[in-house]
Amino acid sequence: MAAFNGTGRGFSGNAALATAGPSILQLIELGAQQLEAAGVAFGHGTTNAFDEAAWLVLWQLGLPLDTPLHADDLMANRPVALADQAQVAMLFESRINTRKPAAYLTREAWLQGVAFYVDERVIVPRSLIAELLVNGSLDCWLSESTRRVLDLCTGNGSLAVLAAMVYPDVLVQASDISADALEVARINIDRHGLHERIHLRLDDGLPTTGTHYDLILCNPPYVNAHSMAMLPPEFLAEPALALDGNRAGGSDGMDFIRELLQDAPAQMSPQAVLVLEIGHERSHFDAAFPQLEVIWLETSAGEDQVLLLSRQALLNSPLNPN
Repeated sequence: MAAFNGTGRGFSGNAALATAGPSILQLIELGAQQLEAAGVAFGHGTTNAFDEAAWLVLWQLGLPLDTPLHADDLMANRPVALADQAQVAMLFESRINTRKPAAYLTREAWLQGVAFYVDERVIVPRSLIAELLVNGSLDCWLSESTRRVLDLCTGNGSLAVLAAMVYPDVLVQASDISADALEVARINIDRHGLHERIHLRLDDGLPTTGTHYDLILCNPPYVNAHSMAMLPPEFLAEPALALDGNRAGGSDGMDFIRELLQDAPAQMSPQAVLVLEIGHERSHFDAAFPQLEVIWLETSAGEDQVLLLSRQALLNSPLNPN
């Protein structure tokens, strides 16, 4: 299971023992069977039925999401009271019937061990850029003069928050086209006490305020038209604006990215870099930008989902003829 942290609203404690039922682990295993039988889709913080069931059960029981769940662990074998079983059952019923991602039901998602508020106004945070920030993979591309960071398409503000946490000397501008998303981002910025260092901006595309950014982070809408048509209900529950990369009439998912790569150099400092996530769209990206000097960054999902572009590489590309 992914490394979650935190607690929920409180387990029934000794009262549970008075009406002993299945253990926590048994309840999770039963829930996993129900999720698999219902054919729900994963990918919003978990990748399989057991991890998703563990998230839901532990959250509902108010237990830390990193609770050990081996068969010989005392807590895993703790019986669950009938009242708590009923609450867990209702949560699984909601997950299966609505096909909403679990994070929308719990109103919480975790990224690199940090908790974030989420609801249906934003996509569930899962950007691979988060791990690059936290594990230091971007550090060699930055310097002591790195001061201004842009988190473009910020959504719930998670990358902006992580960037501010990792680099305590930077100021971050978090920009999004959605006013609703920025309301959620504000919740997370305030939750982590970063309101003095992260500023929100409502903008359609790259902000053109004259600011020269040293680092641009962007997890944009990039899903191609065919893939959008095939998305399972869990992904269709998310705002299409944050997923669909074809809003300008294209079909390859690269509409937003084309505009971004053309506009970015004018807003970047001389040594700035752009870190861009494209998910499973490598083939469409390569076809759209065949002459671009790209550096692919290694992540837990491989080396073809997040890329880095220097300002000079963008200026040298056919996208920006002199």
